[in-house]
Amino acid sequence: VLSPCLLLVLLLLAPALPAPHERGLIFNLDTGELCLQSAQCKSGCCHRHSGLSLARCAPKAAEFQKCSPKSLYGVYYECPCESGLNCDVDKTIVGSITNSDFGICKDPR
Repeated sequence: VLSPCLLLVLLLLAPALPAPHERGLIFNLDTGELCLQSAQCKSGCCHRHSGLSLARCAPKAAEFQKCSPKSLYGVYYECPCESGLNCDVDKTIVGSITNSDFGICKDPR
């Protein structure tokens, strides 16, 4: 049996929980919207042009476009590749730290 306080909390929070496919204020952001992490974007890429620019959701890189390998930081100067493509890049220690290792998206087949 649920305690009355827990039941009240669940009832108050239920309207605040978004539907699984609705666009939210923090997640499921569309291309062009401000972001802090790639996990917030529908596309899976939170992109910034420079260290001083605001990051915005952007589409992933297509075949033969410039790309970044997946990063722990979650914000990219070049978006990772679309599904099924690999970012062909020579990784360096400094580039991994500064998020500046860029390559080209290629089909692995």
